[in-house]
Amino acid sequence: MTLQDEIKKRRTFAIISHPDAGKTTITEQLLLYSGAIRQAGTVKGRKTGKYAKSDWMEIEKQRGISVTSSVMQVDYDGYQINIVDTPGHEDFSEDTYRTLMAVDSAVMVIDSAKGIEPQTKRLFEVASKRGIPIFTFMNKLDREGRDPMELIAELEEVLGIDAYAMNWPMGSGKTLEGLYDLYNNRLELTHPEENGDNDFLPLDEDGELAEDYAVKETAVYQEAQESALLLKEAGNSFDAEAIRAGQLTPVFFGSALTGFGVQTFLDAFVDYAPEPQRQPTVNGEEIDPESEELTGFIFKIQANMDPHHRDRIAFVRICSGRFEEGMEVKVARTDKKIRLNNTTRFMADSRKNAEAAVAGDIIGLYDTGNFQISDSIFSGKNTVEFEPLPHFTPEMFMKVSPKNVMKQKSFHKGMEQLVQEGAIQLYKTWHTEEYILGAVGQLQFEVFQYRLQTEYHSEVSMQPLGRKIARWIKEEDLDPSMSSSRNLLCRDRFGKPVFLFENEFAENWFRQKYPEIELETLL
Repeated sequence: MTLQDEIKKRRTFAIISHPDAGKTTITEQLLLYSGAIRQAGTVKGRKTGKYAKSDWMEIEKQRGISVTSSVMQVDYDGYQINIVDTPGHEDFSEDTYRTLMAVDSAVMVIDSAKGIEPQTKRLFEVASKRGIPIFTFMNKLDREGRDPMELIAELEEVLGIDAYAMNWPMGSGKTLEGLYDLYNNRLELTHPEENGDNDFLPLDEDGELAEDYAVKETAVYQEAQESALLLKEAGNSFDAEAIRAGQLTPVFFGSALTGFGVQTFLDAFVDYAPEPQRQPTVNGEEIDPESEELTGFIFKIQANMDPHHRDRIAFVRICSGRFEEGMEVKVARTDKKIRLNNTTRFMADSRKNAEAAVAGDIIGLYDTGNFQISDSIFSGKNTVEFEPLPHFTPEMFMKVSPKNVMKQKSFHKGMEQLVQEGAIQLYKTWHTEEYILGAVGQLQFEVFQYRLQTEYHSEVSMQPLGRKIARWIKEEDLDPSMSSSRNLLCRDRFGKPVFLFENEFAENWFRQKYPEIELETLL
């Protein structure tokens, strides 16, 4: 198979949603239908021990939430699918935002009883700005939900995107009989045993059941048929080009928990989701995925995926060319040559050796400190540097210190490795070199503290400093006497000076006192 043929068979997408909409559960079902696993786990699997494959961290299993993006690669119907399950909680939005820069499409999971929720809207806006195609899965059809027509209308009004219903629910919760499949012109049934043991029943060209199966007499079938015919007449038309342009979202109904409707969704997704796309560089050019030279960028770093070896893995989205184990590349930031050995493919926390990969694939590089998030790698003579990934300025701060001074080594190692993941920021006070952590949300501190204890055996004390405003200053402009109780002077983990202002008043006072000094949100 040629490089071009292999690339055309790649589908790389992220799954986004509000917390508890069923994002991780649908990931499990996608893995199940691909044959990657034999039994789907659940987010809240403490009683059965069957946890979601993508929730591999111990704290994710204990709390029943996703706190880090996980990558899973599977084969389905001749396609190589790279699935990225993202954290739904807003405190981990930065991880999700970066991940959205590394995919070619997104699957948006919506709770059919709740509709569009705040985090869903925020993540949709990020994906929409990139212009990537968005496929919508209205989940939890096994429970009583809102009127489907209301959900479609809300999708278009709140998110401002046209929608096309690929199928339509026949009831919900206890009255769920199946799906009226407009796209495939058939019925998908929840009770095949009542309908001649048929999972699917064909519809004629008028959208009618040709034979008198039991479902034909139900009120939910008749209502669904009426709605479907109305949508055909008055709704948006199916347009594959509009889907690929991110202007039209195909909408699927189903239940991730029971798996109903998931395979129908997956079959349509691989047909209409885009193959790997061109990636923009800092000089305004775009890299063609079919270019022979290998290029890629690092969108995530994860410590301790194997807790026995204290490893550190850099996740790389390959943007062009073909990767082969042992090949040599350059890192654009350092201009340093690195040989790519010990590379891996992922199934959440489990890995296997990656001997080859092409544009669209995500591989892991064993990292001893050579990489940072946003780093670009390339194999050709000409330097390739992709656009930097989003980086959030922290808003909440904590002083942190080890409880046991005899375990300073474990404490420092844990601090160094965990902050390299990019979810939490590390600072040292200018004069006393006390550690300060900065984060977007409180949950990040709790996860950080938990991981320090469980992965590095280092218990820590955390002293809240409350909300601060972080502003960077150039080293040549700095006079340490500028620091006061209202603007704490620190260094970030790269050694750059940064002031932590108590509030906007303190920041404005500083700007008025030192008008010649330029303060930056990020340096």
